[in-house]
Amino acid sequence: MSIFDYNGKPIFYELDGDSSKPKLLILNGIMMSTRSWTPFIKTLTQQFQVLRMDFFDQGQSHKLVGETYTHDVQIDLIKDLLEYLSIPKINIVGISYGGNAALAFACKYQSYVERLMLFNSASYTTPWLRDIGDGWIKAGDTRNGDLYYKVTIPTIYSEKYYEDHLDWMKAREKVLHPVFSNPDFLDAMERLTRSAEPFDVRDKLSTLNLPVMIVSAENDTLTPVKEQEYLFKHIKNANWIKLPEVGHASMYENPLIFTSLITGFFLVKDTQYII
Repeated sequence: MSIFDYNGKPIFYELDGDSSKPKLLILNGIMMSTRSWTPFIKTLTQQFQVLRMDFFDQGQSHKLVGETYTHDVQIDLIKDLLEYLSIPKINIVGISYGGNAALAFACKYQSYVERLMLFNSASYTTPWLRDIGDGWIKAGDTRNGDLYYKVTIPTIYSEKYYEDHLDWMKAREKVLHPVFSNPDFLDAMERLTRSAEPFDVRDKLSTLNLPVMIVSAENDTLTPVKEQEYLFKHIKNANWIKLPEVGHASMYENPLIFTSLITGFFLVKDTQYII
C-alpha cells in the first residue's frame, strides 16, 4: 500500500513492475479505482512499469467532503505525484473521466507527457453528458442502490455485451448494490460528477505537439464517436481508431484489444515510417 501525502491529504497509488521499463500511468474512469485495473496489471507489467492512482473522491484516496472542485485539482495532483516519484516524463492512458483528465493534464503540463492515449474521451462536457450526470446525481440522492445501478451501469456497456453477459451483469448488480447504497460513495460520486461539468479544453487542443492515440467505441452512448472525431480533427498528428460493437466500458468488453493497443502504441520506437 503506497500513500502520497498531498497537502495533508492521503492519495493512494500503486507502482508495479520493473523500474527499467517504460513508465505508464493509467487514469481511472469516474466510477473506477486502482483495483479496477487489476486484471490488466500482470500483462502490462511485462512491458511497462505501471503507475495507478485514485483521484480525490475515488477508491482509497482522500474524500473532499463538503468541497467543490474541478478537474484542475486532479490535474495538479497528477503533476505533484509524478514529481514526488521523480518521474520527469511518462506515457499516459486514460478512459472517460480519466481520459479527459489526461487530456487536460497534457494541455497544461505537456512536458511531463511522452505519449498520450485517450479511450472514450471528449474535449468538453457536452449538455448531453451534463444531463446524464445530473440524472446520476438525482438517482444517488434517493439512496436507492437498485435505482442507482439501473440508471448508471446499463448505459456504460453496449447492448450486445450486456445481453450476451446477462448472468455476469446480474452477479455484478448484487456485488455493487451495497456500494451503490452507501451514502459516502454516492456523495463522492456527486462531487466527481460535478467536478467534470466545467471541463472544456477545446481552445487548448492546438497547443498539443506529441504522439496522441484517440480510441472510440462504436456503441458508446456517453461519449459518442463524434466527440473523438472532434479531438482527431483538432489535435495535430493525432491517430484515431474506432472499435466496433463495444460501449463506454471498452476495456472490459474487449480487453485483448485494449491491452494490444496500449502495448503497440507506447512501445513503437518511431511513429514516422517511410515506405
